[in-house]
Amino acid sequence: MTIKYEWRGDFDNASLNALHADGFGTPVAQTDWRARLEHHSLGWVCAWDDGALSGFVNVVWDGGAHAFILDTVVARHRRSRGVVAVAAKEARAAKCEWLHVDFEEHLRSFYFDACGFRETPAGLIAL
Repeated sequence: MTIKYEWRGDFDNASLNALHADGFGTPVAQTDWRARLEHHSLGWVCAWDDGALSGFVNVVWDGGAHAFILDTVVARHRRSRGVVAVAAKEARAAKCEWLHVDFEEHLRSFYFDACGFRETPAGLIAL
């Protein structure tokens, strides 16, 4: 199987909601991803496996040097770092200097070892 990665790929909300449910083991939501992404994102990466949406990452930014990846999800049967690598490439092409991520502890190895992020001091306020 060959995975095809597409920057600002065309998708439908139902497919992305189903992918999130599969990837996170949650019920299928009714999120309007298209409206959210068009309003807030630098871009996003869609991964396609035989025509089915199998991976996704959202790249938001500050309009300058900083980009942030959010909503990273890959179908349980296709886990890889491909969508993050494409997100980094496209953020670099947009002249961003930094790509940020935050994650839960169980994803530490994925982001640091597989994707190449490095640990930095950061802060967070739960709102």
